Amino acid sequence: MAFRFFRRIRLAPGITLNLSRSGASVSLGPRGARLTLGGRTGARLTFGLPGTGLSYTTTLGTGTTGRRGRPSRRRASASREDSLTPSFWDALTVPPEEQALLEACKALGRGDETAALEALGRAGSIPDAAYLEGFLLLKHERPAEAEEAFRRALRRPEQIGAWCARHGIKPVFSLPITEELSAIVEPSAHGVLLGLVEALQEQGKHQEALQVLTRLQGERPTDPVVALSLVELLWDMDPGDEQHLERILTLTEEVANETPVHACLLLYRARALRAKGLPRLAARILTRALARRKDRPPELLKALRYERALAFEEADLPARARADLEALYAEDPRYEDVARRLGLEP
Repeated sequence: MAFRFFRRIRLAPGITLNLSRSGASVSLGPRGARLTLGGRTGARLTFGLPGTGLSYTTTLGTGTTGRRGRPSRRRASASREDSLTPSFWDALTVPPEEQALLEACKALGRGDETAALEALGRAGSIPDAAYLEGFLLLKHERPAEAEEAFRRALRRPEQIGAWCARHGIKPVFSLPITEELSAIVEPSAHGVLLGLVEALQEQGKHQEALQVLTRLQGERPTDPVVALSLVELLWDMDPGDEQHLERILTLTEEVANETPVHACLLLYRARALRAKGLPRLAARILTRALARRKDRPPELLKALRYERALAFEEADLPARARADLEALYAEDPRYEDVARRLGLEP
């Protein structure tokens, strides 16, 4: 797949929605999570970096496009609000459960998440409804209910995304993968499994989350987002566990410094090397990760530099460690414990 970078304006917390037959944009979710509905523009897999406005995206598919040139008078004059009028939705003759799902979309358009969840509950047998319900429940910090919704969607994995595709809606949700990165996932079994991992982690069910991620990694061994999710979970579960460290090193072998996702994988590789008593090797990995700064979010660059400072300290290279710490202090005096390490705290 071809990847591209683009800048996105960071939206306020909560949910906003523009929904039409030609395209849509929704933003919702926990800790910067985003749902994007794209009609004619197609679904997108995006890696967003919370607080930076930077996203990393690949096109997952495109819808039917019209002829190039001047747009029709009808399309040019139609407002986003017009696309949510009853005349549009009522024109669709659908069974009760599908009507409930359409009602949920309208409720999201009004910003009424309570009504959306109620409507989704009436459309629960449709996998796409369970998909949407699961992520909304995550947003409302109800992970146990979100887990149930995701498991319901996975009862018919081959139908996930079918309803949305039939009605020209392409939804994608964003999930935090690490403190530095979040990943937007499309309506698919893969996307639902990532949502399930989040729900399990929120409940402290780390072993179950690990099993799901291991399954995903086996199905998608070259997917950097899955690898990063798995590496982050292994580190958080027990950064001193020897088997976890070996697995992290295996998952991060031969990682090229191509994107912020790959740079984050290098960060965890360096942490694992430090934990195994190899700070000089860790510092070399971090120097390689820091060599590419364009399109790297500031928070990720600071995390890489701070980790390298720690590696230099452990490698008995105090001058190099201090240089990194001073650079961090100049950029952000309150970052981690930089001031204390520089002896600048009272």
